[in-house]
Amino acid sequence: YQNLIKLAAIAQLECFHYKPRIDKEVLARHSEGLICLTACLHGEIPYLLAQPNGLDKARAATLSLQEIFGDRLYLELQENGLPEQRVVNTGLKKLARELNLPLVATNDCHYLNRDQKHAHEVLLCIQTGKTMQDANRFQFSTDELYFKTPDEMRQAFADCPEAIANAGCIAARCHLELTFGEHHFPIFPLPAGQTSAALFEAEARNGFARRLATLRTRPDFTEQEEKNYQDRLEMEIGVIMAMGFPGYFLIVADFINWAKRQGIPVGPGRGSGAGSLVAYGLGITDIDPIPYGLIFERFLNIERKSMPDFDVDFCQERRGEVLQYMQERYGADHVAQIITFGSLKARAVIRDVGRALAMPYGEVDGIAKLIPEELKITIKKAMEQEPRLREARERDPRVAELLTVAEALEGLPRHTSTHAAGVVVSPKLMVEYLPVCRGSKDEILTQYDMKYTEMTGLIKFDFLGLKTL
Repeated sequence: YQNLIKLAAIAQLECFHYKPRIDKEVLARHSEGLICLTACLHGEIPYLLAQPNGLDKARAATLSLQEIFGDRLYLELQENGLPEQRVVNTGLKKLARELNLPLVATNDCHYLNRDQKHAHEVLLCIQTGKTMQDANRFQFSTDELYFKTPDEMRQAFADCPEAIANAGCIAARCHLELTFGEHHFPIFPLPAGQTSAALFEAEARNGFARRLATLRTRPDFTEQEEKNYQDRLEMEIGVIMAMGFPGYFLIVADFINWAKRQGIPVGPGRGSGAGSLVAYGLGITDIDPIPYGLIFERFLNIERKSMPDFDVDFCQERRGEVLQYMQERYGADHVAQIITFGSLKARAVIRDVGRALAMPYGEVDGIAKLIPEELKITIKKAMEQEPRLREARERDPRVAELLTVAEALEGLPRHTSTHAAGVVVSPKLMVEYLPVCRGSKDEILTQYDMKYTEMTGLIKFDFLGLKTL
């Protein structure tokens, strides 16, 4: 799994050329624990076998992979009805006999069910900017590229039962246990001989003392109020220490106070974090929670084991400076922004499918506008709410096709972008935890979205850029 992460990252960061890719030298360096299959017709070995007199080159390519993977290399048979696939399968079986390599039966899955072929062709048109009427559009001349059942696979490979059996062997060889629920805190740079707990406690008390000095200048500030502040401070420090979060507070205080020293506008505090007196003392927030009755337990509760989460607002124009500081402080290969995946939403997918079907723009736009203005609305839900949409579908077969295909494609990922705020910082190299890639502005992004990035145990920080600051 670690090698797979590194290969995915290298393909994006170091070897990207139109598409992410890796060469055999890189593959050899990171092959431990991985099983290699020879892929579909576009794989190196099948491609060579499909060429006239390509057997010798295919044999050489196979031997190079065998040298890397040994008994973890399988030659991949497929049955998709294409004439060239039969040629390739014959060559693969010959190589398997010659080189004593196992065969495995697979299928190239581009869609889940056979009846989704048409929707998949429309999707290819959307991706390539073509229409279904274009004779030269990119398409697959088979409807076999779906997720076949075990019975279908056994029937397709009745002449090669060992290839079916080897699919089960590969599954049995795959073993990975991921540990969830752990937190991987960045390593905050500490003075020699100092611990994060001791430094946190000292900084929290010193910061509060500075805030207290200002409070004492108020003529109406009483001894009882000061005691209430002291009690609240001790309670918060105790909870933070008990839950193991001193380092987190030090990190957040460090980058916020650095930004303030650079003259970068920082928000005074937002969300439940503004209820922390310790955060107020450390300069993380500039809001005294006591006068407003803000409750610390809403932010951090010893009864509920969850990470603290400060929402920090920076001036939009200078947010990048804070990110650069984090990279310099913890290492550029320890910091990444979080990726987001934009999906085909109801109105957008109707317009995209309409273009691919070469329907008139005005007609498609009118149908799209029948989708109610509602957050997370789906085509199915819109059909239930809007009678004019149902009528158009029943009246016009072209509209019926448009909506059927659009519904099949709705929700699929369409593009990637950078999360508005989410940043993760790792104690070891980021690629020890998850794969990374480059964004449109050359920024380093996680390849996992917010949900799965947090599941790795990496600590997320929110750096939101605001134009109003």
